Amino acid sequence: ELVVMTFDPHPVAILHSQKNPRVLTPLELKKHLLAEFRVDYLLVLKTTLELLSLSPQDFVQRFLVKNIQPSVVVEGESFNFGYRRSGSIHTLQELGAEEGFLVSVIGAREVKLSTGQTAKVSSTMIRNMLEGGRVADAAAALGRAYRLIGQVVPGHARGKQLGFPTANIEPSQQIIPAEGVYAGCVQIGDSEEEVCPTKEKIPAALSIGRAETFGSDNPQAIEAHILTDDIGDLHRKWLAMDFIKRLRSQKRFQTETELAAQIANDCEKAKQILKGGVEKD
Repeated sequence: ELVVMTFDPHPVAILHSQKNPRVLTPLELKKHLLAEFRVDYLLVLKTTLELLSLSPQDFVQRFLVKNIQPSVVVEGESFNFGYRRSGSIHTLQELGAEEGFLVSVIGAREVKLSTGQTAKVSSTMIRNMLEGGRVADAAAALGRAYRLIGQVVPGHARGKQLGFPTANIEPSQQIIPAEGVYAGCVQIGDSEEEVCPTKEKIPAALSIGRAETFGSDNPQAIEAHILTDDIGDLHRKWLAMDFIKRLRSQKRFQTETELAAQIANDCEKAKQILKGGVEKD
C-alpha cells in the first residue's frame, strides 16, 4: 500500500504567522493530484507548535513506526525534519536502519528552461518563476500548468462594459503569478472539491492586475475571460485557472477604446496559443 504524508497548514504559517505564507498546491488540489497516482492513503498532519517541537527521533517513532510501520520511506535529498530542522535525510536513514525500514532518496529532477539552461527543480525556484511571470517554465518544473483555485466574486463589470466579460476569483493562500495577461484555461465547479478533479478545460484569457486605466489605487484583480461561447452566470461558482503562457505585462491605456482593442488582440493571441483545443489530463 502507498501512503503519503503531508502537513497542513504550511509550517511557516505556525512559526511565523506574520509572513502569511502562500502555497503552490492547496490541500484539495494536492488530494486530487495524489489520487491520479493511485495513492492508497493520504495522512494529513495538522501542523502545531507541539508537532514542530518533536525531535527527529520522536517524530519517526510517533508517526512512522507506530502509525504506518513502513517497509520503505521515500524522500528528497534535501529533506529536513524535526525541531528546528535538526534531522536530515541521513538522520532518517540512520533511524530507518534502527527501526527496520529502508529509505529511498530521490535526487532533484532537472528541467530545461525557456532560456535553454538546465536547472534543478525546487519549490523556491518555482515560486521565483511564478513571481516573475514565467509560467511556462514553472509548468515544466511542476510537470503541469500552475493552477489557481478560487470562488467567483463580484467585480466592477468593467470587462463586460468593454465587451469582454470576466469572472474574478479570490484564491486562498496561493502564490499569485506576476501581474500581466496570460493564455490559459479554466475549469468550473460548484465547490473547491468539485473543481479540483480534471473536468472540461475551457480556453480563456487570464489577467492579473489593478485596472490602471481606471485609476491608480485599484485592488489587484484575478480575472478570466472565457474564449468560447457564453457559459452563463458564474456567480458563486468555483474556478480553477491554469496558466499556460504569458502574453504581456499590464499597462495603462489612455482611453477605454485603446484598452478594448488591446484586449481583443490578447484574446486572439490566446486563441492561437491554445489552438486545437486545451488538452485534457
